[in-house]
Amino acid sequence: MNRLLFLALTILLTLAFFGCSDDKEIKSADVVAKATQVIPVKLDTKKRLVYIVTDKSIPFWDIMGRGIKNSADALGYELAIYDAQNSVKSELELSVKAIKEGVSGIIISPSTSSTCATVLKLAKTASIPVVISDIGTDNGEYVSYISSNNREGGYEIGKVLAKKLHELGWSSGRVGIVAIPQKRLNGQERTAGFLHAMDDSGIKGADIKQLVTWSQEETYSFVKEMIEGYADLRAIWLQTSNAYKGALQALEESGRKDEILLIAFDAEPEFLELIPKKVLAGSAMQQPYLMGQEALKAMDAYLSGKEVQKNIQLPILSISTENIDEKLSVIRRNVLGL
Repeated sequence: MNRLLFLALTILLTLAFFGCSDDKEIKSADVVAKATQVIPVKLDTKKRLVYIVTDKSIPFWDIMGRGIKNSADALGYELAIYDAQNSVKSELELSVKAIKEGVSGIIISPSTSSTCATVLKLAKTASIPVVISDIGTDNGEYVSYISSNNREGGYEIGKVLAKKLHELGWSSGRVGIVAIPQKRLNGQERTAGFLHAMDDSGIKGADIKQLVTWSQEETYSFVKEMIEGYADLRAIWLQTSNAYKGALQALEESGRKDEILLIAFDAEPEFLELIPKKVLAGSAMQQPYLMGQEALKAMDAYLSGKEVQKNIQLPILSISTENIDEKLSVIRRNVLGL
């Protein structure tokens, strides 16, 4: 079986599998159409790369994309950014598109670790190298995986929260979690680290709810449910940053905003004001701009025939009212890409 036929069959089976999954967007007609559209892969002789991102409307991914673009420009690469808009179907289609275009390499921030494994299989068939920037993969071959130490980040921000709860005399209360999908490796690690910190501090958990739409409305609903369901709720941890306004709205409407701490993961520009004002107790901040730069540099090293570090793990900044001033310049550059 030649490589092109194998690629066609791989894509057909991949999309057929997802067509039987819980993703209602994927239809059998799309499967047939996608398989029949496979054309010979013409490898690009130009320095042309593609960044496939799960959802560019989320600031974290937009900032990472800007970090990738910054290094691409500096190293002379042409870069296209493909936005999957939080759709597994679109992510697979865009991966196929990049492969058919014969790009020099693919950088991906996948929607899930299992989806990433599928993309890696397709790219391997076409001999196109892949660098993963965050989220991770269940399996498969890749050039380099750029990640954050999510377990340590979850643990450290958990310690910040536990200290604050003890200072306020609220350590007998419960903590709720609005989590990113736990089928993601980074989500699992964040939760494990945070729960470890809560266990070390003797603080009980309330509930954990997983984001699906990542919207303000969804976050508002989750936080409201926890406030109403737990009279002893004393803190809520958002495992992301983009929908924090939904949480603040729910706290405001409950009349308990002064009785429940809100802490986050990652950052929005507004956090530079909200943390000093104690609207937020703090946030564990990844460095997406720096991650993006490192992802592009790893791809460039591989394409240049240089040795590449297989796993590059960057530290997460545990930010609170106590240290935000001294960390401000690093936050503005590496976290927010300002």
